Amino acid sequence: MSREHLQFVTGRLAEHALRDAVVSLATKLDFDYTISVLPITVAALMTPEWIAKKLAVDPKATRIILPGYCEGNAAPIVALAGERPVEFGPRDLRRLPEHFGQQRDLTGYGEHDIQILAEINNCPRLSLEQILTIAKRYAASGADLIDIGCDPGGPWLGVADAVRAVRDLGLRVSIDSLDPREIAPAVEAGAELVLSVNSSNREAAIDWGAEVVAVPDDPKTLAGLDETIEYLATRGVPLRIDPILEPIGFGFAASLERYMTTRRRYPDAEMMMGIGNLTELTDVDSAGVNVMLLAICQELGIRSVLTTEVINWARSSVRECDLGRQLVHHAIHHGVLPKHLDTRLVTLRDPKVTEPTTEDLDRLAAEIKDNNFRIFTNNGEVHLVSHALHLADRDPFALMDRLLKSGSSGAPPANLDASHAFYLGYEMCKALTAVVLDKQYQQDEPLDWGHLTRDEARHYLKAKRPTRE
Repeated sequence: MSREHLQFVTGRLAEHALRDAVVSLATKLDFDYTISVLPITVAALMTPEWIAKKLAVDPKATRIILPGYCEGNAAPIVALAGERPVEFGPRDLRRLPEHFGQQRDLTGYGEHDIQILAEINNCPRLSLEQILTIAKRYAASGADLIDIGCDPGGPWLGVADAVRAVRDLGLRVSIDSLDPREIAPAVEAGAELVLSVNSSNREAAIDWGAEVVAVPDDPKTLAGLDETIEYLATRGVPLRIDPILEPIGFGFAASLERYMTTRRRYPDAEMMMGIGNLTELTDVDSAGVNVMLLAICQELGIRSVLTTEVINWARSSVRECDLGRQLVHHAIHHGVLPKHLDTRLVTLRDPKVTEPTTEDLDRLAAEIKDNNFRIFTNNGEVHLVSHALHLADRDPFALMDRLLKSGSSGAPPANLDASHAFYLGYEMCKALTAVVLDKQYQQDEPLDWGHLTRDEARHYLKAKRPTRE
């Protein structure tokens, strides 16, 4: 079989980064290559029609790789290539190894065995419409059961209606109450799990016909837990055990030890952990906390967690738990680190950031012939580059002020109208955010917020045509 020869097409700005990536890949995958640098600075400005006019196909090439940003009908290049396959590479050069299959074996990734109970807090204070809206959001985020949370001092007379309405959505339901006057109608309406049972209500549990969560009368000593478990088990009531996770400052580490003690005492029992006691009660973004607690649950065989989304910094906890349970399941069952597997929970900072050097940007300003503005980040500053222009500042306002004086006789540039100025301001705001949080900035692309990323339309580069140089 003949050795494969790949022809990569790019613009001047991406040449060095592409070359570095291709050299490494060619060594690993044993192929030859040609890198064709076309007479344009930014590869995203290319169109297939323009490439077809500029590209000289290498006779040795067996495949042609186009820039991922290249948009439009590839027919002109396909015609030029003849029988050689033509394909688009990734938009982000950092993903070129993935494009060629260079990633960890993720066979089975996404499997999990931890169940998520998502609590709707203070349901008696909400309208039925509000309860259903939250239930649908939780389910879309990955919740397995919708937990109807009641308030102390009940009973809540509307509990059966709420359970029935959520069940009518096709969702599974649990009821969070110690009051048998609320639990009985909830179970009759379709709640399949009761949170929680201790010595105060365990006698009533015999008649509910539902699975229950057994909790201690005193979490700090586990007092009453063994007795409640024994009472329920001997009467055939299915149960899960929750020793109760305490918040930081109120015995958090000791409560973790109680989970371990309980697991040793009941090695085959189903267990649950209420992880909202940490995410809701700690001044920290919830994703990392959720993953750590899910890892503890995975290692201890705790197969259900209770979470909620009340405090604003935990407003994506259900989705985080869904992604986190997949991550820890794969890591623990395959004996690998939970790293470079799934970056959707890396939201604040990016896994890796690459930036052009100041010298690269100076060279770009000297080489380009058009007056379009390119925005970059480097060394804690926002950079604005155009023909014979390279401005940089940590303050986008100062940068814009300098741009407004960069035209002839200190006037604004001729091509800087109100719409363009608005676009530049928006992009520089994104660039500054990337600088502050050490994120990757790519002009006209959304910042990567992991699973929270929102797609953006390409408002600038898409509308421009390549400059004929």
